[in-house]
Amino acid sequence: MIAIDNVLLSDEVIQENFVCDLRKCKGGCCVDGDCGAPLNEEEVLILKEIYPAVRPYLPAQYAAEIDRQGTHTMDDEYGYVTPTINGGICAYGYTDDLGIVKCGIEKAYNEGAITFKKPISCNLYPLRIKENDGYDTVNYEPRPVLCRPACTLGNRLKVPVYKFLEGPLVRKYGQEFYDTLDAVAKKYKDRL
Repeated sequence: MIAIDNVLLSDEVIQENFVCDLRKCKGGCCVDGDCGAPLNEEEVLILKEIYPAVRPYLPAQYAAEIDRQGTHTMDDEYGYVTPTINGGICAYGYTDDLGIVKCGIEKAYNEGAITFKKPISCNLYPLRIKENDGYDTVNYEPRPVLCRPACTLGNRLKVPVYKFLEGPLVRKYGQEFYDTLDAVAKKYKDRL
């Protein structure tokens, strides 16, 4: 484990390689799962506020489902989560012309309609954060079959998980945290 401030990260965050290969997985992480994307309390409030601006970026039937279920739902294991369509695709998703599932929230952000990119749990995938009393645990949890192309591409390009997720890690924990993680990773690599 790597300890930085009040965050414990599994060693795989610096040891394993990963680069999303959307051409092969088709954004399956937005479809496959036990529930929608985990949300923190701040994100629940943000989604309520930005939903009217995001709604035009969603397929009509998905927007109707959010109207029915609400901008978030509750899951026994994860707490607040995004709603899903019949237990599958995230209701904030849409499928592009290439058949790749993408995020309607992120599309609204990229087009300047909102200032919130997307839930941090989505942005940090395949890292999973568990907030404990006073500290976070961060584990590398790619889906064995779905993420195999991303692991293969990451190995071919030699891009560690933490490097692939630099922007989201900085977004979550700050630049100083990321710089410390990078220094730890470099020391680890030098020892090999």
